[in-house]
Amino acid sequence: MQIQDLPYADPGVPDARSGPRFLWWLFRNQLGGQFKSLAWGLLHFLSVSALPFCVGVAVQAVVDHSGRRLALAGGLLALCCVGNAVGDTFLHRTAVTNWITAAARVQQLLARKAANLGSALTRRVAAGEVVAVSTGDVEKIGWFVEAWSRFTAAAVTIVVVCVGLVVYQPALGVVVAVGLPVLALSVLPLLPRATRRADFQREKAGRATELASDTVAGLRVLRGIGGEELFLDRYRRASQEVRHAAVRSARMWSLIAAIQVLLPGLLLIAVVWYGVHLARQGRVEIGELVAVYSSVMILTYPLRHFEEIAMAYSFSRPSATRAARVLSLERATPAEGVAAAEVPGDMPSGDLYDPATGLLAPSGRLTAVVCGDPDAAGLLAERLGGHPSEEGISVLLGGVPLDELPLDSARTAVLVQDKDPVLLSGSLRELLDVPASGDVGAVEALAAAQCADVLAALVQGSLDAEDPMDARITERGRSLSGGQRQRLALARSLFTDPEVLVLDEPTSAVDSHTEARIADGVRDLRSGRTTVVFTSSPLLLDRADRVVLVHDGEVAAVGVHRELVHTEPRYRAVVTRETDDEAALNDVRHDIDVRHEKDGVPHEQDVLHALEEIEESA
Repeated sequence: MQIQDLPYADPGVPDARSGPRFLWWLFRNQLGGQFKSLAWGLLHFLSVSALPFCVGVAVQAVVDHSGRRLALAGGLLALCCVGNAVGDTFLHRTAVTNWITAAARVQQLLARKAANLGSALTRRVAAGEVVAVSTGDVEKIGWFVEAWSRFTAAAVTIVVVCVGLVVYQPALGVVVAVGLPVLALSVLPLLPRATRRADFQREKAGRATELASDTVAGLRVLRGIGGEELFLDRYRRASQEVRHAAVRSARMWSLIAAIQVLLPGLLLIAVVWYGVHLARQGRVEIGELVAVYSSVMILTYPLRHFEEIAMAYSFSRPSATRAARVLSLERATPAEGVAAAEVPGDMPSGDLYDPATGLLAPSGRLTAVVCGDPDAAGLLAERLGGHPSEEGISVLLGGVPLDELPLDSARTAVLVQDKDPVLLSGSLRELLDVPASGDVGAVEALAAAQCADVLAALVQGSLDAEDPMDARITERGRSLSGGQRQRLALARSLFTDPEVLVLDEPTSAVDSHTEARIADGVRDLRSGRTTVVFTSSPLLLDRADRVVLVHDGEVAAVGVHRELVHTEPRYRAVVTRETDDEAALNDVRHDIDVRHEKDGVPHEQDVLHALEEIEESA
């Protein structure tokens, strides 16, 4: 896989049982790139390690006054320099390719998982952690995958050089062959502590990222309630904790780096001292001593990769663990769909029915759903769209279970707009660049959502945009009010024109006059299409063909708004926001009316008794 071939056609199915297993899975899926990097790494490291031998041959040739061996040494030296340059160039190229392709694979897996889980993802994992995994953690995972081939090449080079020194000069070669493994393994006792400190630093950094993300997302609300400084103080404290953890981690890695410098220096001193002793005895020639001495100096370069791979693993392991935790999440219901032969050839259509609650949304009609609990309404809306947070019986569309449809088909058939829709940065034209039926134009959708003032605000804020469609929208639409963001999101949903549109509180931040016009616009534009609106607004409820009251997870009443508000106390309590006392008084009044219609005269004693009970309960 080359960088220009990205993205992957299929990033594969990851082994998300643990962080190390996920790293091993990534490594196995990039064997081709790893072998290329290993080959170029061997060429690079072996060329560098052969330079001392060439220098030793050249020095000895000068001592022996041998022009032929000096020319041979010069030729070998030039060949090693060419191998060094070519190997280093392509090692860097393949290593960076491995890094980027590994990171891209992880990002594609995370994007696929986010698309698969939908809004259920942030219910199981904090949004800040998802951001941390998809940015900083991805880079650290790619670093370890890329560093592994260079480390392997360095380890093979050290073994080859040690064997070569033993053959070339046994007396000194044995000293080097014994000393180098000690150098490579000397930092192992420190690695567990360094890893724990790195993990602690990552944990603190992740917490600070989550806090920063939450603070920025809720900045407008924080300013409104005067809580901005409180959250900023929390972030300052979290930031200081990250700094202290980073300093403690850096101290440990500095100690490891110092040992990696100190011990090779001691080995070099030992080799020189012992080599000079052997040279005085005539057992070692000057050229051989120079070659061994230079080899020890050169080998400190591949030895650094032992420290790098340890650092890369200690930093990437918690990152891989977090990524594996996200990738291991599964939908409450299967997303793959049934076999192709069992899936209907055409997109299903018809009534939308939820067996769990008994909610029925007839085809081609506007159904309003009233829930006393906003969270329950949000969960039910997601369930109707095929995104259940818990396992259960599937919602049926035209008698076909949504769980038995491929995920993309289910989402094409049923679109859910939650109560907090996201507007991506870009132009309005890009915002409306979504899969659509083509039967609803952008102008019609914007008009139905009453976006005239929003378009004017966008044009005014974009100095170089004459066409409202070219006006820029800031990140998450933060330059717009809550009502303006809601209306743009509603226009996007209407423009998509799905078979079934589920709207969760689409006008909660809009004034009543605009809300009434939106209700009429949605009703007219969605004529003949199935629309489900979760709301407690009388303006929307009054324009619905059918109103359903869901209480304690079940359908409690069905009718029209003007009928239910008089006959169903629980419905009236939610829609009119009446208190318990007011509800009891309304019940008494209803009883009086019934008795008056029956007998012609109200039973005064019963009325007084009921009023006394209300006062006592209050």
